[in-house]
Amino acid sequence: MSTELKILFLAAEAEPFIKIGGLGDVAGSLPQALKELGGVDVRLAIPFHGAIQRHAIPQPSYNLSRIATFEIPYQDGSAHVEALATEINGMPVYLIAGDLISADAPVYTIDPSVDGYKFTFFSLAALEVARRLGWAPDVVHANDWHTAPALYALWLWREQDDFFRNTATLLGVHNLPYLGIGANQALSAFGLPPATSSTLPEWAQHAPMPLGLLAADRIVAASPTYAQEILTPEFGSGLEDFLATRKAAISGILNGLDTGKWNPATDEAIIAQYDAEHLERRIENKRALAIELGLNPDPTIPLLGMVTRMDPQKGIDLVPAGLRLMKQQAWQAIILGSGIPQVEASMRKLEKEFPERVRVAIRFDAVLSRRIYAGADLFLIPSRYEPCGLTQMIAMRYGCVPLARATGGLKDTIQKFQPKGQGSGFLFKNPSPGDLARALRQALRIYAHPEVWQSIQLRGMSQDFSWERFARQYAQLYQEMAIRRRQETGNEQ
Repeated sequence: MSTELKILFLAAEAEPFIKIGGLGDVAGSLPQALKELGGVDVRLAIPFHGAIQRHAIPQPSYNLSRIATFEIPYQDGSAHVEALATEINGMPVYLIAGDLISADAPVYTIDPSVDGYKFTFFSLAALEVARRLGWAPDVVHANDWHTAPALYALWLWREQDDFFRNTATLLGVHNLPYLGIGANQALSAFGLPPATSSTLPEWAQHAPMPLGLLAADRIVAASPTYAQEILTPEFGSGLEDFLATRKAAISGILNGLDTGKWNPATDEAIIAQYDAEHLERRIENKRALAIELGLNPDPTIPLLGMVTRMDPQKGIDLVPAGLRLMKQQAWQAIILGSGIPQVEASMRKLEKEFPERVRVAIRFDAVLSRRIYAGADLFLIPSRYEPCGLTQMIAMRYGCVPLARATGGLKDTIQKFQPKGQGSGFLFKNPSPGDLARALRQALRIYAHPEVWQSIQLRGMSQDFSWERFARQYAQLYQEMAIRRRQETGNEQ
């Protein structure tokens, strides 16, 4: 086997081309981190979404070139594919365009029956690009339901396909509840039948995510704890019994953080830059943030921050009731985000109820988010589930102590404060206003002791959340997968 592993990384979005959610961070960072390790020929493929086309085609720095034009089977005929290539920091990137990727369509709709056609088309076309280039990957790494059809197709066909016979497959699970239910007609249109004779529950036998979970040689959840949680009824989305049959193939690897992008020592969005050795400068950011939003800039009042999607998954609906239980104590809160209108309305109501304490900004605001990380004392993350999460990593890097529900990646990355002085944050067990308030009371008691509080800040700032650490774990897993696949096929050269 070649000493250089060949990895085809498939994703629905990736920075710097397009970012809608956390997957865009992962797909934009992990392949680059793998490339920088050396010994890995990683190539990223994403759809050539209309939003990318409008930016990339006039952008000469992308230096796009057409590398393949072909047809893939579709319904009773075929669908036309155009594959373009560019490089980001020396890493090949394939942008897939064609009949089912409309320049006018958004990256995602709320309807998998619509998105299913685009993403199944992309998944199969990306595999065919590798074939046309004569570049047989050792591992195809797909992510979530959008690219899971590629793994199911390989599972159906690779034993009869000499080109992909030695290719191992991995499915990254970043958000299990999004199963792609409703995409069955799209799968059938591209020749992917339901897995009627499989161990999947009947309702899941024609949905992309379950089919990817069935087909993948390895399943990697976005954190070690989430890998365990998806085996339970609370987090398994109805697939927990099936996933138990695949337990040996499931593991968890945390997502990393772009430590160059998130660095309080160089962040130009904040008033005063600082690091762990000059933490005293941080108070200037707290004062400036309070003044900016019309709060009392008293440095002794604990300032709570949130930067979040306003959705019950994030537990933000627990916050109003939790803070009302704390009204006898001194605190201020700044909440930034947008999402479900009813949740937004409850946040506005909270602000009216506590006009001297609460400020709510219903919008996306990248600059304000950085100022909250750099200025708030406590960062609230009361998520009902959180496969990995990046906000807690950013908060700790900025010396903003996280207070979170003990779930998923939050539990894996935040060391719970102990009275003897250990810990980098505060955790609570149940997603309830009462548990949130109890954790807040503990945090505010500790905040009254500056030396202890600073030790928590410094422990958080010292954590290594860099992508290099987690990329090494992926590289080792890829190596093991490639060796095992070649052993299975009797080709160990």
